[in-house]
Amino acid sequence: MGRMASYRRDLAVRASVDQGLLSPAEPVVALLDTTGIRASAAALTSAFAAVTDTRVLHAFAAKAAPLVPVLRLLHDAGLGVEVASPGELALARAAGIPPTHTVLDSPAKTPAELRQALALGIAVNADNLQELDRLDALVASAPTASPLGLRVNPQVGAGSIGALSTATATSKFGVALRDEGARAAVVQAYLDRPWLTRLHTHTGSQGVPLALMAEGVGEAYALAEEINHKAGRQQIDTLDIGGGLPVNFTSDEETPTYAEYARLLADTVPGLLDGRYRLVTEFGRSLLAKHGTVLTRVEYTKTSGGRPIAVTHAGVQLATRTVYAPDSWPLRILAYDAEGRPRAGELTVQDVAGPACFAGDLLATGRELPLLHPGDVVAVPDTGAYCFAHHYAYNSLPRPAIHGFTVADDGAVTFSTVRKAQTLDEIVAEAGGAHANALVR
Repeated sequence: MGRMASYRRDLAVRASVDQGLLSPAEPVVALLDTTGIRASAAALTSAFAAVTDTRVLHAFAAKAAPLVPVLRLLHDAGLGVEVASPGELALARAAGIPPTHTVLDSPAKTPAELRQALALGIAVNADNLQELDRLDALVASAPTASPLGLRVNPQVGAGSIGALSTATATSKFGVALRDEGARAAVVQAYLDRPWLTRLHTHTGSQGVPLALMAEGVGEAYALAEEINHKAGRQQIDTLDIGGGLPVNFTSDEETPTYAEYARLLADTVPGLLDGRYRLVTEFGRSLLAKHGTVLTRVEYTKTSGGRPIAVTHAGVQLATRTVYAPDSWPLRILAYDAEGRPRAGELTVQDVAGPACFAGDLLATGRELPLLHPGDVVAVPDTGAYCFAHHYAYNSLPRPAIHGFTVADDGAVTFSTVRKAQTLDEIVAEAGGAHANALVR
């Protein structure tokens, strides 16, 4: 799949220049490979279908790419959606995703959010025991079709990126199972609430190894078995095992794979897949990252301290994590000439900088690339998740246009607008332009 994705990307870069999507007037644009997205969705569903006959809802984590057309595309490919805020729920509803394919998670749900979810019949995973107390009153006040569960923290440890490890000893998410008295309290909470039929866990995402993910799932499965045994019936009928498959940011190869993870679960937690439990997954980054590319023109080149620097229009406003934590979030840089053709030439150590007014706004430092020139195109692959859909408005830099693309058998590229570029008028409006005199009256 990597070679074909690279082929489609090269064609899309050239077509972006030829069709004027990327130009001196529009010096940064984001692309989504819809064929690649569909392929990832198919790989996910087939991976679990190969190891279990049980019903599985694959709920895309909307936070990874909160774009209505993306949610609609994934729903068309057979996926649901996991949301964690009123905004994400509104996006899911705008995309036409039914409540039966929607899961609400969040550590800070308000009573109003819970009431809305229960009225719609959306599945809800409570984050803590206090939230269960709120649900007690809501369930008693009005009937609901919502499947209800509780998130637990198996406290199995961290991966290489602490901020994305959600099963640590002190994680803010879920009920910490290894804290004194916590496991017994969770079991009793289920025994006291016959309507509590789901159990949810999520160990983390980027930087978390598959073995640790599977260990967290195994802990949740063991807890479900304990609760069902003490209840004398299968009270818990669904396990939500979260997502978190890491992404390879070093090449076009898609590793690890959903198939590898599904097989690992089959080997380490076989009872999970024997048909007694329905499953929910919540993958996000791994479905979208490899299929997004940011394109930007090189505006200027210079040399500082003997090192060449290419100044572009893409930086911290798009690749925020890369700029602030480059060791944890390195991104590849691909060089194309001004016509969008792959640039050849001797590799030269150089920096690739963004437009923001601080020294650390660098997409890459000391990177070996063919020497870049003004007007060249820099492509930043693997940016389809948590990048161009999560704009960081440093220097009031505008959000770029996002276009999906498909490639015909003859190599023709067709673009579809996912989101228009932000205008200067929109920037002013968001900055209180309609209230210019509010502080001087």
